Amino acid sequence: MGMYCDQCQESVKGTGCITRGVCGKSDVTAKLQDTLVYALEGVALCAEASGNKLDPDHGRFLSQALFITVTNTNFDDDAIVDKIFEALALRDELRSQLTDTLPYDAVNWSGESKEDFVRKAETAGIEALSHNDDLRALKSLALYGLKGLAAYADHAEVLGYVDQAIYDFYVTALAALAKDLDGDHLTALVMETGSIAVKAMALLDKANTETYGNPVVTTVKTGVGSRPGILISGHDLKDMDELLKQTEGSGVDVYTHCEMLPAHYYPAFQKYSHCIGNYGSSWWSQDKEFESFNGPILMTTNCIVPVRESYRNRLFTTGNAGYEGVQHISGGENGSVKDFSALVELAKTCQPPVELENGEIVGGFA
Repeated sequence: MGMYCDQCQESVKGTGCITRGVCGKSDVTAKLQDTLVYALEGVALCAEASGNKLDPDHGRFLSQALFITVTNTNFDDDAIVDKIFEALALRDELRSQLTDTLPYDAVNWSGESKEDFVRKAETAGIEALSHNDDLRALKSLALYGLKGLAAYADHAEVLGYVDQAIYDFYVTALAALAKDLDGDHLTALVMETGSIAVKAMALLDKANTETYGNPVVTTVKTGVGSRPGILISGHDLKDMDELLKQTEGSGVDVYTHCEMLPAHYYPAFQKYSHCIGNYGSSWWSQDKEFESFNGPILMTTNCIVPVRESYRNRLFTTGNAGYEGVQHISGGENGSVKDFSALVELAKTCQPPVELENGEIVGGFA
């Protein structure tokens, strides 16, 4: 059986991708993501049986694991496989503390290899959530909402902000996916997913504004300077913060792309004169715009599109983002600082960006 993924608006005919994702992910990657979610269901069922509580480290793991299954975030099969192994280890740890045996396959199955995990998706994917179309749709809606709020929660966690209510809901929602629930229960789950998502958004807003200040109305330039640059995309403001600090005085400028544009509106970043402006337009144009940028590109989160060879050796991922064959910057755990020196040194060997436009964007109306 091939893949089935309908979690985003890119999907074929608006109904779902069945051979390869329009986003660029392969059927193997899609299946591994499904198996990862299934492994998380097992974690949640064991946590629920032990009192519905996860400690912050386990909650943060669930945020990360859900996040890497978001569209255009992680295309690195090895990274997803590693997360599956971590999930199974956590599930088994929690299961060992239970006195009763739980009658769910998500709790008891095991796998030893990438091939095992790909095969498992045949019985653990979206289509296996329910044989009833309406019930499966409700479960899918809750799952996709859960992935989105996990992304918000992860960004807040990076800055040291957590909310136990979010972790508790991970348990409730993921466990519900493995159960035979009726439409009323699943509709209530969908509504609660929305409510918790608002909590996650509020937490992230608090984290961003208390760390970097309240956004102010700002004019952002879209032209380029005469020095080489690093282009940063995604949503992770801490990565932006650390990159600006590590490039200060280096002769390398920093430009934002697409999702990182709002970083310019935070007062903490406006003190850096080498933060030149925003380069390019929307995420779906990155294959052309990354090519003309000439310098290194740092993807901090989604959205990554299939990478062209012309800039593959200049593309870096970090955090939950990943792409097979692309350099990944690790670190950042427990408040540690990531090392972006590889990007800085590469930038010094590159030509300045090719100018795409020379105008202004006004934003920051928070």
